[in-house]
Amino acid sequence: MITAQVIQSCLDDLKTITKVDLAVVDVEGVMVAKNSDRFEQNVEFVTEFAASPAGSQVLQGCQYLKIYDEEDPVYVLLCGDSSEEYMIGKIAVSNIQNLITAYKERFDRNNFFQNLILDNLLLVDIYNRAKKLHIQTEVNRVAMIVETDNKDSNILEMLRSFLGVNSLDFITAVDERDVIVVKDLSEGDGVKEIEKAAKAMESFLKKEGMTGIRVAYGTVVKEIKEVSRSLSLIHI
Repeated sequence: MITAQVIQSCLDDLKTITKVDLAVVDVEGVMVAKNSDRFEQNVEFVTEFAASPAGSQVLQGCQYLKIYDEEDPVYVLLCGDSSEEYMIGKIAVSNIQNLITAYKERFDRNNFFQNLILDNLLLVDIYNRAKKLHIQTEVNRVAMIVETDNKDSNILEMLRSFLGVNSLDFITAVDERDVIVVKDLSEGDGVKEIEKAAKAMESFLKKEGMTGIRVAYGTVVKEIKEVSRSLSLIHI
């Protein structure tokens, strides 16, 4: 599920742009994020509203708007009842719902690749889940292991930042020092391109202060079902 920090950042950004006060409360009536103390007295009505069939409601000068995860309300957004505040509230609801969807897709993809690497999926499940997650099944890929001597490092987030949010590559932690990257390859990419990618990751981590960096990679596979076999032969 999306974190409170992400929701708070969304509200803060909107407050900077629009100067509109907003708050987000979960369906149990617990304040999750706010950019003003203005709605503290309105929180007590959230649980009752969340259980109602209404998608929005105005009560005591406060607008209540449901935030959904698919068809289920998971949060309630509070804002003022003016037309401008209502419009900004609707924008906030849309933004947060899009973030919930994005985070769920990311979690589902992570879970899929983790089980794929561990060889925990039946063949039919591999292709069904890949289709659902919009992951291409017949693409050249290689599994890479990135190790560092820095215990309790933030290597996972560092490499996610390096690869970028729109990357087709998958990354997961093995432990606090090591991560696995499943890298998508372009048609015709071979050892030269893999080594170039490995050196780029190593250089980036060195600049971030990591030491003892080692990058190993397995064989190139052509189908998603073979990802777990990519580590069968390791090249340093």
